[in-house]
Amino acid sequence: METAWKAGLEDVIAARSAICRVDGEAGRLYYRGYEIGDLARAVSFEDVTALLWFGELPSTAEAVAFAARLRAARGLPAPVKALLERLPRDTHPLDALRTAVSLAAAHDPDARSSDREANLRKAVRLMTLVPETVAAWQRIRAGQAPVEAPGMDSHATYFLELLSGRAPAPEVARVLDVVLTLHADHEFNASTFAGRVAIATLADLHAAVVAAIATLKGPRHGGANEDVLAMLREIGDPACAEAFVERRLGAWAALSRHARGDPRVRVPGFGHRVYKVDDARARVLRGMAKSMAEATGRQQLFDVAERVYDAMRARTTLPVNVDFFSAVVYDALGISPDFCTSIFAVGRVAGWCAHALEQYADNRLIRPRAEYVGPAPRPLPR
Repeated sequence: METAWKAGLEDVIAARSAICRVDGEAGRLYYRGYEIGDLARAVSFEDVTALLWFGELPSTAEAVAFAARLRAARGLPAPVKALLERLPRDTHPLDALRTAVSLAAAHDPDARSSDREANLRKAVRLMTLVPETVAAWQRIRAGQAPVEAPGMDSHATYFLELLSGRAPAPEVARVLDVVLTLHADHEFNASTFAGRVAIATLADLHAAVVAAIATLKGPRHGGANEDVLAMLREIGDPACAEAFVERRLGAWAALSRHARGDPRVRVPGFGHRVYKVDDARARVLRGMAKSMAEATGRQQLFDVAERVYDAMRARTTLPVNVDFFSAVVYDALGISPDFCTSIFAVGRVAGWCAHALEQYADNRLIRPRAEYVGPAPRPLPR
C-alpha cells in the first residue's frame, strides 16, 4: 500500500494518546483536558504529575498520599553519588543525568519487573532521582558537596534546596513549581516519542528515560533554551537587540536550504513544528519572567528579550516557543545556560513516565517504514 512520505513525520499520527493535546492553530495546550494556564495558576506540580499518570486530578486524600509517596522515595542513591563524583568536571549536565539513570537501573529493586505496579514504583523513584542527580551534579562540578534537604517540602522546594543548600523563598519555589508544570508534557515531542519507541520494544522504564534524555540534549529540542540564554547575554544591551535580529535574519536568508537547518544560524526561541501562533506556555512564562527579573535585579536581560521578541514579531511570522521566556526565568533563578535543559528534564520526566505507562498499557511495536530512494535492483559487478 502506497503512503505519503512526510519529512520528519510532520503531522503524521503515530498513536492515540489521552495524556496531552496541543492545538497549534489556537496556541493552546491541554493536559487530560485541562488548559495549561489554568493548571499553572491553581494546581501543584505533584498534582499535575498525578493527573498525567492516572487520568484525573487527585482528591485531597489522594494528593496527600501521592506527595507522601514521592517524599518517601527521596535520597540520592549512594552508587549514583559515587559515580557523579568520578565524572570529569566538564561533563555536560544532561550527559551526567543520562549516565546516572543508567546506573540507577542496575540498582533498582524492580529492575527485572515491568508490571504496572512495578513501573509505578520505578516512575516514583525516577521522579526524585532526576532532580537529585541534577542538583548534585551542579554542586559537584562547582566544587561543592551534594547536600541533603528536609523531606517534607514540595517537589520544587526540595529541588531548589538541594541545589543551593538553603530553603528558597516561597515565591521562588512557586515560580519553579509553575515552570515544572509547563514543562511536564507536550504530546509526541522528540524525547517523549523516543521514550515511547523504547517502551514499545518492551524495554524497561529506565532505558526509555535514558533514550528520552539523550534525545532532549539536541539543540533542535530541549537544548534550545541554552541557546536562548546565551544569545540574550551576547546581545547584552536592549538597544542592540534589533540590530542583532536584523543581522541574524539577513545571514539566515542568504544561506542554502540545507544550511538553514543548522540551529546555530537561527534566532533561538522562535518557531515550532506544531504551533502556528505563540506557544501557550510562553504566554505564562512571559509574565513570570518580567516579575522574576524585577525581583532579582536582572531587568536588563528581560528588556533584551522583550526587544528581541518585538523585533521578531515585526519581521517574521514565527511564533515564540517555550524556550524563549523560560531562559529569562532561569537566568533570574541564577541558572547557567548549560544547566537550563536539565531543569526541563526535572519537569518532563513526569510526562515521560506518563507516556511510558500509557504505551505499556496498550502496546504495539513502533516500526515505521522508509521510502527507498537508492539504486534499483542490479547484479554484482563481475
